[in-house]
Amino acid sequence: MKKQIIWQDVILKKFKFLLIFFLITLPHTSFASERWVLDKSLSTVEFELPVLFAKNVKGTFNTIEGFVELDVNQKENNKAIFYVEVNDLDMNYIKYKDLLLSNVFFDTQQFPIAVVDTKKFSYASEKELALDIELTIKGKSEIVPLLINVKRLAEELVQIQSELIFSRTAFEIGIGNWKNTSILKDKVKLSTNLFLFRE
Repeated sequence: MKKQIIWQDVILKKFKFLLIFFLITLPHTSFASERWVLDKSLSTVEFELPVLFAKNVKGTFNTIEGFVELDVNQKENNKAIFYVEVNDLDMNYIKYKDLLLSNVFFDTQQFPIAVVDTKKFSYASEKELALDIELTIKGKSEIVPLLINVKRLAEELVQIQSELIFSRTAFEIGIGNWKNTSILKDKVKLSTNLFLFRE
């Protein structure tokens, strides 16, 4: 009985060792991974909202973070996440900035960031990608289409340009009287010009 317990203990230790070894080495052996990080000094994220009979509301987010992880062999387990700090923005209608950041629109006290998450995606072309991404604003998530253009500027530097259009009312950006879309239109355009370097 004692020999059997010792034997089971040895087998269990070997199994644990093999499991740990498998978990550690699998991510490196199953595919070659690259990580690309945002160059915040060069990158821009801008938005534009049409207004009837007036200049469109335009703004630029100053604080952007993000990264891309690529499966360079299989091109299947790719992932990208980017976010902006909503309250750190410049806009053309300065006098309405506090209103825009209030709970009527972005509610930055409760929801300080907006996030774009590609989830896992695959790609065939390295120059143009069409994805359905998850956009999260004010704690609400919607799947929206995104077309991405990629330019390799150097071995370690790429430029990613994209444009997506989403419904502000779907995210409750504008409540009460501001929910009406006759003056302040519903469709918001988000344009990105991102520069990423390989780690």
